[in-house]
Amino acid sequence: MTVRVAVVGLGKMGLLHASILSANPGVDLVAICEQNRLVRRFANKILKVPHIVGDVTDLQGLRLDAVYVTTPVSSHYGIIKTVYTEGIARNVFSEKPLASDYQEAAELCLLAQESGGVDMVGYHERHSVTFQKASAILNDGRLGDITSFESYARSSDFFGAEDAWRKSVARGGVLRDFGCHAVDLALWFFGDVRLDSVDIKSMAGQISEDLAVLTVRNPTGLPGRIEASWCMENYRLPEVGLVVTGSQGTLRVNDDRVRLIPNNDDALNWYRQDLDDNVPFVLGATEYVRGDEFFISAVADGAQGKPDFSAASRVDKIIGQARGGAAPDG
Repeated sequence: MTVRVAVVGLGKMGLLHASILSANPGVDLVAICEQNRLVRRFANKILKVPHIVGDVTDLQGLRLDAVYVTTPVSSHYGIIKTVYTEGIARNVFSEKPLASDYQEAAELCLLAQESGGVDMVGYHERHSVTFQKASAILNDGRLGDITSFESYARSSDFFGAEDAWRKSVARGGVLRDFGCHAVDLALWFFGDVRLDSVDIKSMAGQISEDLAVLTVRNPTGLPGRIEASWCMENYRLPEVGLVVTGSQGTLRVNDDRVRLIPNNDDALNWYRQDLDDNVPFVLGATEYVRGDEFFISAVADGAQGKPDFSAASRVDKIIGQARGGAAPDG
C-alpha cells in the first residue's frame, strides 16, 4: 500500500517531515499546505509535489490517507478538527504538543476515535534507540526496586541573551515548547504521573517562563521530578534526558548514551552507534526518520500510533495543571 500524504505547514519541522516522507518508498507526498504565499512560491521551486495550496480545506478531494500537521501549536486544534470533520483524512500526525490546552486535546482525542484511523504526536524520544534501550533495562529489573526518577529538558537557548524574555514569551514558555518532551518521558516510563508541587521561574526577565520544576508521583507512589529550562549554562545543544535511581544502581540516558551504574560494579555504557541506530538515510536525526516510518507503517497496517493522541493529551493535562489551568491532583 502506498500512503497518500499531505503536510500542513512548511516551517522547519514541515520541511523536515516533507523531506523524510519524500524519500520513503511507501509514501506518495501529494500536497503541501502553507498559508504564506512567498513560502508557497519557494516550495513550488524546490519540492516536486503535485499540489501546493494555501488553506487546509483545499486538501479536500485529494483522496488523502494521512495529514501531517506541523504548524505552530496554537493552530493545531483548528487544523486537525477541520481534517477530521471535513473528511480530508482519517489518519493524522501532529507535531508536539498536541494542542494549546487539555480541553482542546481531549476534543481532538474524541474526533480521532470517531475517525477510526491512526493518530500520533511527534515525541521523537519514543523512537530513539537510547531511550528504548533504557526502557528494556528497566523492564529487565537490573536496577532492583525503583526509588525515584528525574526527567529533564535543558538548553542554553536564552542563557545570557539580550532581550531573551521576548523570544521566550514568543515561543510560549519552556514547558509547552521544550519541556513537554520531559513530561512525555515521565509518562512513558512511569505511567500517569500526578503533580505534587510546581515551581516556575522567569530567568530571562519580566514575564517569561524559563525554568519549571515539577515534583510528581506515579500511581504506585514513586516520587519523581520533571525539570525544563532553556536558560542553563554549558548546553551547546539542547538535551532531553532521564535519571532513574533504584536499589541496585542508577540509570542515566539521553539521546546519545545510556549509562548503567551498578552499586557494586563498573559502569556500563551504550552509545547510539552501539544500538543498531540505522535508518536508510538521515535527515534531522534518526529518531525523526524512525518515527515517520512507524507512523506510515501504522497507517498501512491499521496499527496504533506511538504515542497516540490519548497519550499525548496527558502531557497537555500536566502542563495545564502546572501553569495554573487546573489544581494539582490530590
